[in-house]
Amino acid sequence: MRLDRGWIESHIPHRGRMCLLDEVLAWDATRIECRSSTHRALDNPLRADGRLGAACGIEYAAQAIAVHGALIVATSNAVPAVGYLASVRNVTLYVARIDEVETDLVARGERVTGDDSAVLYEFSVSSADSVLLSGRATIAFAIYASGPTGIQVTR
Repeated sequence: MRLDRGWIESHIPHRGRMCLLDEVLAWDATRIECRSSTHRALDNPLRADGRLGAACGIEYAAQAIAVHGALIVATSNAVPAVGYLASVRNVTLYVARIDEVETDLVARGERVTGDDSAVLYEFSVSSADSVLLSGRATIAFAIYASGPTGIQVTR
């Protein structure tokens, strides 16, 4: 199975230009690596004033983490859940901008811990041999239940 942009778009909520990843390079039960060239696109939806700041790399990492979750669900008996980027911590930006990076980006995520309500990932975005940013992300999962008025979040 080829894990390209088409597969990614069909498994995460991001579509069209907002899907920032081009392909999955590698993954296992705890790690993922995805490639992207979209940081160089002039119509990148995260650009502001023609620039793409390094903090936008957090979205690249978050999408890689979402792809990892989709892969885990697709290859196991796991129950799919809606995940939300709840927090990022210990973020270090090693560059000011990522739109000036000439080579493709690699967004990496590694699951550190978690359960059915939230997971913690360490992430990084790099290009060639240089780390551009790194940090930790917490993904919180919504738990849905059917009630008298329809589907409700039960947290």
